[in-house]
This record gives sequence, structure tokens and C-alpha cells, in this order.
Amino acid sequence: MRLGIYGGTFSPVHNAHVRAAKSFLEECELDKLIIIPAGIPPHKAISADDDPSKRLDMCRIAFSSLPKTEISDMELKRSGKSYTVMTIRALAEEGSEIFLLCGTDMILTFDSWYCFEEIMDKCTLVYVRREDDGDISVELERKIAFYEEKYHARVRKLTVDALEMSSTDIRAAIANDEDISDRVPLGIYEYIRNNHLYK
Repeated sequence: MRLGIYGGTFSPVHNAHVRAAKSFLEECELDKLIIIPAGIPPHKAISADDDPSKRLDMCRIAFSSLPKTEISDMELKRSGKSYTVMTIRALAEEGSEIFLLCGTDMILTFDSWYCFEEIMDKCTLVYVRREDDGDISVELERKIAFYEEKYHARVRKLTVDALEMSSTDIRAAIANDEDISDRVPLGIYEYIRNNHLYK
């Protein structure tokens, strides 16, 4: 089975998240895609008033139209930081080929992750560009070549065009009472408004 894993804070889910997930499913010919909202991300600060259950709800709303996709609360249930390697170990099945979706920022810092060599051994790293920056492209190519040579990593790039969008910017826009309906999936804008999120 070809199993895809897509984790993140998803606070909130936006159109680039859904676009990346759809491309991930199609280009890697996944049999199953698991979307996993992070509990306590080890590499990212999260708001003190964060409500994990609402991030889980938003993932269910945003990704509901994608085939072969399920939303997992496994990292939200786990105590302590949401280390990816623990998730990989929990999902590893004999005979499964695991694909892990990453952003370019994650690829550039992957060798600082907890047990990153084990992750590289168990998974194909799949990345999607979130920006169209030539300088980053050069650094990305250098870093991937390093991973492949030193750790025998398997790395592939999704062909979907870069879509510059961030949850941080969307939260700031909401706080400023800006309309973000064109940046988030159908149903998410209404959910954010009804639950008074990010004010």
C-alpha cells in the first residue's frame, strides 16, 4: 500500500494546503492519505489560546472532498511534542510504502529533526514549493543532494505550481477584519466566523 502522511498545525487550513494534498494524492498515486493535525509541534510556536479540536474540525471540513483521505487525531491524543518519527512508527505496516509531505522550509531543516535518519529510512520525502524564489531553489537542490548522498534519502518534488500563502498571514488578516474567503476552502471561512477564531 502506498500511504501518504500530511501533517501540520493547519491553523487555519487554507487553499494551498488542499491544493498540495490533492497533488500529493495524484502524483504519488497514493492508496491512502492521512491528514494529521499536530498537537505540540516541536519546530513551531503555537498560540496559547489554540484549540486543537477546532483545528481538527477544520481539517475534516477542508479535506472532506478528497478521495482516499482520512483525518487522524493521533497526534492530538499523544502527550508531549508531536515528533514525526513517532507517527511514522505508529503507522508503519509491513509492506507499506510511506510518503511524507513537506514544505520547502521543512526540507531545508530536515537534518535537525528528531530521529531524522530513521524517517528518511522509512519514508520517501515529498516536497511542495510554497514560494518561487531562485535563491531558495539553489539551496534546496544542494540540501537534497546532500541528503541523497549521505543518508541515501529518497526525495521527490510535486509539480504543482508554488502558491504563496501562509496561515500566519491569514490569521493576521482575520484579526484586521479582512475578508479571507478567497484564501480558504468552502466552509472554513464560515467556521472561523461562527467560532470567533483568531480575533
